[in-house]
Amino acid sequence: MSARTAALRNTSAAVVAAAIAGTVLMPLTAHATEGNKQALKTTMSAPVPSGPLTRGGATETFELTVTNTTDKVSSYHPWMLLNTPGSTMTLQKSDVIFKVEALNAPATASFIGQQDGEWQGMFHPAAGDDGEGFTIPAGGKMTWKVTMGLAKSYPTNTGDFTLRSSSYQNEIAVGGESALTFKTSPAVSPWKLETSFANVGPCEGGTAPDCREMDLRYRVTGENTFDYGLRTTIELNAPNSVVPYQARVKVNGVWKDLGESSNFNLPVIPKGFGNASGEHVVRLQIALGSKSPQKVTPVLVGASVGYSEGNFRPFASTEVAIKLSPKATAPTSPAPTKPAPTSPAPTSPAPTTPAATTPAATATPSAANTPAATGSLAHTGSDSNTGLYTGLAAALIALGGAAAWLGARRRKAVRG
Repeated sequence: MSARTAALRNTSAAVVAAAIAGTVLMPLTAHATEGNKQALKTTMSAPVPSGPLTRGGATETFELTVTNTTDKVSSYHPWMLLNTPGSTMTLQKSDVIFKVEALNAPATASFIGQQDGEWQGMFHPAAGDDGEGFTIPAGGKMTWKVTMGLAKSYPTNTGDFTLRSSSYQNEIAVGGESALTFKTSPAVSPWKLETSFANVGPCEGGTAPDCREMDLRYRVTGENTFDYGLRTTIELNAPNSVVPYQARVKVNGVWKDLGESSNFNLPVIPKGFGNASGEHVVRLQIALGSKSPQKVTPVLVGASVGYSEGNFRPFASTEVAIKLSPKATAPTSPAPTKPAPTSPAPTSPAPTTPAATTPAATATPSAANTPAATGSLAHTGSDSNTGLYTGLAAALIALGGAAAWLGARRRKAVRG
């Protein structure tokens, strides 16, 4: 049993219930045998006719019998698991033919599910919904005829497969599962899709550390072409989840923005891509987005490739580690540590300050060595208010002289 099949076996009922096309969730039903002892046992008869299945050829049938080995009623929710050991490809629903008819059971409807990208054969009572199970009486059994075949699209690098009968409600007793191996013909043609990153460097037109540019290369080994388009998802992972990132892809020589995120889908490679197509190269840019880290940040760039329709589960992948950091900013000039030098005095005369508005006495004597109170002084390079203060001082001196003259007259009048 492969690890992939073992993981499916241990999947919880809540997860497994999403078997319809991997997108429509199957309605969950109550476990009709809650606390039961996994009562059921399955058996599968040899396929008829015998011989290998061929792509696009005849189908084969077998009988599936499910027996309740206990003395209590048990529910049964069928789950047929197909495993292709060693295959590098995923299967589409249409790659395998699957049909179920009731022989000793209620009328039955069947469909193909792809939970977790796996191929899964499902069936249920035709009168019920997709998530409804069958009820098997105590000691009773039910039988169905199952038809299997290969479509022409069954991958040429995928060969024999195993079909195992199980239950997504864990209703099969330990050791009660059965399985059949179906041979396929012709023998597989080994081939696979290879992907890789190359030519990692600065982004076009600059050397800034916040953007890196690279090639993503695709190549098919062996003779084969894809019947479906290929979708590539780019996933970016960094410590502490530094997101979002900005991505661009070059399409026909022109850069196309993919937006800001940590996951991006690249343009689909059309169906028909194969070995004869040669190497397909996509030029990609990854840059820091609007939330930039403050230091160099390692980023793991991963690319996974799957079909662009139907089963999206990737079947090829590659990754590369890059480093991104914010753009360097110009250093700020430090503030001067010494006082700025005094500007030289202007050579042109300073504007005249208006005279003081207080009138001086008409006969005011001039004080010795005191300049006339003209209301202005020549600018000497000192403070810009010097002329105003000097004018005010002259006016005060004049007022002092007038007061002295009036005092002399009063004394003369008293003596007179």
